[in-house]
Amino acid sequence: QVQLVESGGGLVQAGASLRLSCAASGLPFSTNDMAWFRQGPGKEREFVAAIFWSGSSTYYAESVKGRSTISRDNAKNTVYLQMNSLKPEDTAVYYCASGKGLSRWSVRNKYNYDYWGQGTQVMVSS
Repeated sequence: QVQLVESGGGLVQAGASLRLSCAASGLPFSTNDMAWFRQGPGKEREFVAAIFWSGSSTYYAESVKGRSTISRDNAKNTVYLQMNSLKPEDTAVYYCASGKGLSRWSVRNKYNYDYWGQGTQVMVSS
């Protein structure tokens, strides 16, 4: 049974930092591509960041580029999202997702991912 379990969300003030974690089990983590998406109140789920299985390539949404870093530890079956200089517009539920065989053209599309976590809430106050 595949499980993706996110953690690290919370309520912070604008300008603060958070590190989200996603622990995976039940899948070949080291050969799967991983990503973070988010869904704000009344909004569709949107791409945040992705990292290929090898860690060789990373991709970011323009809204978080320069403020966020995605990384992975294949020995721990965990992917991370470090977010700095948080803004109120970053408020959302953040979801971890796993897919396979993605490309730089397909990583941003949520329909290309096979497995999803339950999400962790991030709230940024102004």
